[in-house]
Amino acid sequence: MKKLLKEHKKAFLHFLEEIRGYSDLTVKSYDETLIESAKSIEVYKENNITVIDLMPYRIKIAKLNAKTISRKLSTLRSFVQYLNQDAPLYILKADERVKIAKTLPKPVTHKHILEALQKADAYESLIITLLYSSGLRISELSSLKIEDISAEWIRVLGKGQKQRDIPLLKSTSILIDEYLSKKELKTFLLEKNGEKLSENSLRYIITKVFKRVALKVTPHQLRHSFATGLLNNNAMICDVSELLGHSSMATTQIYTKLSSTLKQETYKKAHPLC
Repeated sequence: MKKLLKEHKKAFLHFLEEIRGYSDLTVKSYDETLIESAKSIEVYKENNITVIDLMPYRIKIAKLNAKTISRKLSTLRSFVQYLNQDAPLYILKADERVKIAKTLPKPVTHKHILEALQKADAYESLIITLLYSSGLRISELSSLKIEDISAEWIRVLGKGQKQRDIPLLKSTSILIDEYLSKKELKTFLLEKNGEKLSENSLRYIITKVFKRVALKVTPHQLRHSFATGLLNNNAMICDVSELLGHSSMATTQIYTKLSSTLKQETYKKAHPLC
């Protein structure tokens, strides 16, 4: 493990900071976990694949609380995903997830999104507007094909090859038309050198735009904002679930909890007795 870290750790931490937009404190935490785990993790070859066995490290940190263990394991998963971005050369062993209590997502306010859009160019605005107005996953936006976009709808192929149609706002449709009129694209709405724009490139663009208004925002937070915005304005949960492409309405239920939390905060701020 020490050899892997020596070869790849610096580039990985740079990737977290510049592409994923992680804070200095978060990057430092990743660095500390990698250094700490390297003393225990076993690495060996098996059928030309490098196996990274986490079990010795898991035994060492077993007495820590579940959230801390989960965070440390997440760091190691991210590192291996980074190593495998070009080819699957490494596999994790003893990688079972630790169950921790679910936390509520943190949506970005409509006001902050508008502030970011004011500082974005046309290309950046298209990306952020599509995520915010359609509730797309980052992978779905990356794979969105031109042929699946009409004047009023976009057809999305989501998780499990599940297809869904999402209404397209007129203002968003105009942005797309203006963008397409200036581009010569092959297949995908967002392309680079004839290939679909990668998820990491999209994350970098979003991180860069919101950094201009002193915010750290992930693509998934814009999806949260889409869902909570609809629910806070009395959309039916079954409709929101379908628009998000959730396989179960139970997954969407967390947004109703968030909606209630926001209402409670508003109540506490507004009522004279609070």
